[in-house]
Amino acid sequence: MIELPETPGAKASTSVPATRVILVPVRNMVLFPGVVLPVVIGRERSVRAVQEAVRRQAPVGVVLQRDESIENPTRKDLHDVGTLAEVMRYLTAPDGKHHAICQGTQRFRLREVVEENDLLLGEFERIEETEVARSPELDARFLALKQQAQEVLQLAPGAPEELANAIAGITSPSMLADMVSTFLDIPLAEKQDLLETVGLLQRLDKVAEKLGKLAQVLKLSHKIRQETAGELNKAQREYFLREQLKQIQKELSGGSGENGDMAGLRAALEKAALPDEAKKQAFKEFARLERMNESAAEYSMLRTYLEVVSELPWSVTTQDNLDLDRARQVLEEDHHGLEKVKRAILEYLAVLQLKPDGKRANLCFVGPPGVGKTSLGQSVARAMGRKFVRVSLGGVHDEAEIRGHRRTYIGALPGNVLQGLRKAGTKNPVFLLDEMDKLGAGIQGDPAAALLEVLDPEQNRAFATTTSACRSTCRRCSSSARRTSSTGSRRRCATASR
Repeated sequence: MIELPETPGAKASTSVPATRVILVPVRNMVLFPGVVLPVVIGRERSVRAVQEAVRRQAPVGVVLQRDESIENPTRKDLHDVGTLAEVMRYLTAPDGKHHAICQGTQRFRLREVVEENDLLLGEFERIEETEVARSPELDARFLALKQQAQEVLQLAPGAPEELANAIAGITSPSMLADMVSTFLDIPLAEKQDLLETVGLLQRLDKVAEKLGKLAQVLKLSHKIRQETAGELNKAQREYFLREQLKQIQKELSGGSGENGDMAGLRAALEKAALPDEAKKQAFKEFARLERMNESAAEYSMLRTYLEVVSELPWSVTTQDNLDLDRARQVLEEDHHGLEKVKRAILEYLAVLQLKPDGKRANLCFVGPPGVGKTSLGQSVARAMGRKFVRVSLGGVHDEAEIRGHRRTYIGALPGNVLQGLRKAGTKNPVFLLDEMDKLGAGIQGDPAAALLEVLDPEQNRAFATTTSACRSTCRRCSSSARRTSSTGSRRRCATASR
């Protein structure tokens, strides 16, 4: 025991009555009989209480508060059942905190609380545990609880390493229940309930039940930690490899700023406001590009593809101006005569004004060269306030000019539709497909068949700008394309490619 000086401001008393004990209210722990635990003492009254108990070599009564926010608890603020404890050691740490090593000895029931010499004294009665004869049922519960505790408490965070050995050496069922209760990670209210459970069989059942619930939680938590650790390890590994790859690429490029170019391309893709499906595919290809050596044959092709995707006006539109008076004025300013054509254009704009969300039909201008077909398209775009895109189809005999070339080809380019969109900078320009009567058909396919999807309002809302692969996989389709350009044979070809 440690000899302590006289406590300032406290009157010394020679003894405490046998039915009274010096109380030490605690807020964040429950002490069980037979268990040794350190107690951090912060309040001045509790410090004086422990010092007085050490001076008198008397036990203390450790009682849990009902409300931990109360600084000076009274009888109504304390639980009815506490633990008598011997102060095995008392010390003051260099940081000024007071610590007491206490060993619980017996449960007691608190009757009254009195204050004497600035100390809390509790009138109590000891709780004697009923002797339970050893029986096969008790031994079975005891052994089952011991085995379960050894398996579960090893997974509990903060459990001492020697806890399993300590549990293995316990021979008393009551001591086992109290020891396991001490290290159960459960709320304080549930621990207090275990302390107040005097019946041994009932206490063993409660401890086993809570231990079973804790086992399920710990197993699930352990599984989650393993999965999370696996994901973190994978992510960290990918991060380190990616950083190493960037450094290698920087060294190979002589510090030419390749990483800055890749960051700019990523920023352009993010800024493009791609739809979900297109964004998923674009960033998948971007991840491939990051891992690819710039000297690879596919590098420039893949980079060109991503640049085209980032430059397309996915979300940029122009506001339509459907004022018929202004449209009539624009048409009169740009063209003399052509009254029937102007009236047809105004009727078309009137229909759009009445039903702006309807399906957009196409206007077809027919006439000899020089009558103003192209300039009429420009006037329509100026009247509506849209961008104007002209695509000349004279002499085109390759279907890829409409749909675009496959990315695997050297020098692959998008089709005229996407090139016009990229040049216009909006996704709703006025397209003028000029010289359609001069389209040709060859071994590369029939461009007129591809134009069906471009011009049909039912299909062009989701126009697929990928070339058919049937030329490289089906000789029958290629020979059919050379023999005829009928719509039926091309439809069979497209079906075969899908």
